[in-house]
Amino acid sequence: MFWDKPMETINPADLRELQLKRLKETVSQCWNVGFYKEKFSEAGISPGSITSLEDLQKLPFTKKTDLRGGYPFGFLAVPKREVVRIHTTSGTTGKPTVVGYTKGDLEKWSDLIARNLTMIGLTSEDVFQNMVNYGMFTGGLGFHYGAEKAGMTTIPSATGNTKRQIEMIQDFGVTAIHCTPSYALHLAEAAEEMDADISGLKTGIFGAEPWSDAMRWDLEKKLGVEAFDSYGMSELYGPGVAFECPEHTGLHIWHDCFLVEIIDPKTGEQLDVGERGELVVTPLVKEAMPLVRYRTGDITMILDDDCSCGRGPKLARFTGRSDDMLVIRGINVFPSQIEHVLLEIPEVGNHYMVYVDRVNHMDEMTIDVEVSPGYFKGELADLKKLQTRVIKALRDVLELRTSVRLVEPGSLPRFEGKSKRVIDRREGF
Repeated sequence: MFWDKPMETINPADLRELQLKRLKETVSQCWNVGFYKEKFSEAGISPGSITSLEDLQKLPFTKKTDLRGGYPFGFLAVPKREVVRIHTTSGTTGKPTVVGYTKGDLEKWSDLIARNLTMIGLTSEDVFQNMVNYGMFTGGLGFHYGAEKAGMTTIPSATGNTKRQIEMIQDFGVTAIHCTPSYALHLAEAAEEMDADISGLKTGIFGAEPWSDAMRWDLEKKLGVEAFDSYGMSELYGPGVAFECPEHTGLHIWHDCFLVEIIDPKTGEQLDVGERGELVVTPLVKEAMPLVRYRTGDITMILDDDCSCGRGPKLARFTGRSDDMLVIRGINVFPSQIEHVLLEIPEVGNHYMVYVDRVNHMDEMTIDVEVSPGYFKGELADLKKLQTRVIKALRDVLELRTSVRLVEPGSLPRFEGKSKRVIDRREGF
């Protein structure tokens, strides 16, 4: 099934011609952004410098820290009056990365989601329950508008209240769901405890956090669905950038909209097809916030075989990160964010440890932090107040519930070299 068959099955020669045309337009659009105008000028590049796809490598990389440096609107290439929506994603400190969208951006984004959903066989006959956050996180609204565009009956159930989620699946005849894979396992166990019949489900779309083939088999067995992997990133629109087809042998990235490279994360050198490295993406159709050579930090490779579905080359499933970012229940968390919060609270010290576990299929993060020397005077009530204050400060910045344990000064490890403050004890990735 195809949403836009001519574009999804475009032949390689025509695709390269389209990519070059759109790359030129993107570089011209970037010229409206102060950061890029300065970087391009330093490198002796102007919009007219791009005459072939190979010229892409003349352009500088863009990193997440660059976007944070432009907070809030420094990367907009259009007047703010043309921006009709704003999303944000976690930054490496307290400031988030801001992503703006024009009407054209939202139209293209929803079109990509509709393309993905149609590819896996969903139609207007399906009832789609979207069980992800509808706030500043892009997963909620991104899938919502794409599902509506594809003609599906769409239920914006958002997150939480698992019992009610299961009741909606039953009452509304839901056939397809979208959520994080860890929440899907929790949902399956809750349905079993409730002795609820959710056999009407046939399709599960899972993303926003890493998951293994073992988890796929578990999900398919417990929920009775065919499970599909979804990849996206707010800076590149959100979800919809790449998606599994029914062959389940990699993710189709839509080459008419995204120009992809794989690089060595240490040297920045471009790697060949079949070599695993960091994914670098240049969006080709973004209006409000164009980017060039955006370093995603995600590790994958371009597969060297075409897909039998006719949609061309794919990316391998993602196997990790080139940086220290954690994904906790679908939310990006940087250790530097945690440190930034703790340094603002004088009653706790500079030493902390972060532990990430999977408990009943859900990610849990526990932070041990030392109390500042001389603070504790023997009043347990004071410690409880401090603990509550630290938890609230972390939740405000991370938008995530954490457990905090206050420990004695000097009790946490000290590091002579590079500190290792994060212990990820989840298995299966």
